[in-house]
Amino acid sequence: MSDMPIYEALAHAFQAEGVEIFFTLMGDGNMHWSTAMRNLAGVEMIHARHEHCACTMAMGYTSATNEVGVASVTCGPGFTQIMTALTTAARGRIPLVVFAGEVPMNAKWYVQTIDQAPIAVATGTHYIAGHAPRRMHQYVREAFYIARHERRPVVVGVPYDLQKQPMPDLGPYEPSSTIIPTLTPALPNSADVDEFVEKLVAAECPVILAGRGVVRSGARQIVEQLAERTGAVLMTTLQVRGLYDDNPYCLGISGGYARPIAREVGTAADLVVAIGASMTYYTVDGGGMFPNAEVLQVDAEPQGLRHGAKVADRFLRADAKLAVEAMLERLGHRPNTNARVRTPELARRMREEPADMSVYEIPAGILDPRAVTEELDRVLAKDYDTVCGSGHQSYFHSIMRGWDPERYHQMRDFGAIGNSIGYAIGVAAARKNGKVVLFEGDGSLIMHIQELETIRRHGLKLLICIMNDGAYGSEIHKFRQEGMDDSAAIFGRPDFAAIARGFGLRGATVTDVGQLGELFENYQAQDTAEVWDIHISDQVITPRMRKQLRVGHGVI
Repeated sequence: MSDMPIYEALAHAFQAEGVEIFFTLMGDGNMHWSTAMRNLAGVEMIHARHEHCACTMAMGYTSATNEVGVASVTCGPGFTQIMTALTTAARGRIPLVVFAGEVPMNAKWYVQTIDQAPIAVATGTHYIAGHAPRRMHQYVREAFYIARHERRPVVVGVPYDLQKQPMPDLGPYEPSSTIIPTLTPALPNSADVDEFVEKLVAAECPVILAGRGVVRSGARQIVEQLAERTGAVLMTTLQVRGLYDDNPYCLGISGGYARPIAREVGTAADLVVAIGASMTYYTVDGGGMFPNAEVLQVDAEPQGLRHGAKVADRFLRADAKLAVEAMLERLGHRPNTNARVRTPELARRMREEPADMSVYEIPAGILDPRAVTEELDRVLAKDYDTVCGSGHQSYFHSIMRGWDPERYHQMRDFGAIGNSIGYAIGVAAARKNGKVVLFEGDGSLIMHIQELETIRRHGLKLLICIMNDGAYGSEIHKFRQEGMDDSAAIFGRPDFAAIARGFGLRGATVTDVGQLGELFENYQAQDTAEVWDIHISDQVITPRMRKQLRVGHGVI
């Protein structure tokens, strides 16, 4: 035995895994571990005001750094608060480790008692019950191994009273990096490459659809070369929005947020080659994005079924970069392909046509969110990280162009609102440069408005742009479509500028898009987080919502 208590030894093990920052809300079950972590040299603690937000902060940190995010909560009610975050992390394949207290093992009765493991497992999370002192090192190593190697959330639960017992002498901690296999990127099958190249050469309206696998494999430029060489147009998934915005033949996002011109080409497409894209329900817009095309998928882990639908007709299992290099080599100096989709007129339309041409009557002092987005796109610096929440407002920022896809962060895998303020705090804590902007809706932000205090207390600088329509945007449009009273979803416009100032931050109310340029100049010149309360119309309906209302929500 050693004189070091188990909670302190566990903190040293987490530090050995490379943890430099963690996010917590303390209670009896985790306060000793959290304090031990905070006292370690080189480790920073961000103390949240809600357990859910501690987890979403860790997830935002992961999105910004590609490192395992670490959060901590207490037992019982502290743990049950994080089920939405764990579900989102599991579905989004986010590597996350949560240190959770468990109720004391030796208590005859404890008010916070609940069996935590099955609740966690139901979300898709791996749960480790840390009950054996001699296996404490193994628990931590297993947690980080699974989080990193399988890209999923893991909870390590250790009883409160056990944490204070002496740690057995287990020798030096060996981190998970010593057991994570080093894998060689998957090489493409030669026959599959030949088949894919032949289909690309023969297609008259080919589309190359790039996803996160393109970015992760470093294939950005050669995918663009493949499109150029074969005459294909480019599209991207939402996750890598902006990847090819400087290419005149990139039609932007595929799926529910696609521009009209992208939908036109998608309908005409006879071939789609999805590279590093998992082809989710949203990417293919429920099957309506490429109704007439043969679909080929290039992916290191291809799946035949995704979100209840067939993914592709043919598959090439390989690292994106290696596969595209092989296709370019096969193309060699072959004569021109059959593609006819790239035309000057297509490039002009993509350059000049707005993303949504619907006309609405907007009263004075209330803004069209599309005009707001256009002006934000013009005045904000493109080297900022952008974070986007969920809900009706989440469409508008997606039409912005020229932003770095590796600095784009979103949390939508469970369809929950109220997540993104924590996500943005995690990104801001990682960047530490004040260059983070959050686009969020009023109903979503106010769910966790208390985290403005966290931002102020930790001296974080970020810009929060609230698209404030005074209502739950998705619900009012559904009520109206069904001819129902929408008043239950309307709550007026809270004064977010005043709320921000009440928390010690800066705030401004925006009722004219002409304010935004000066506001941004002023924001850059100071060192405090700021909230812009942007009053937008509740009449403007996003294109995807209009489509949902026509066919019935949940059908497409």
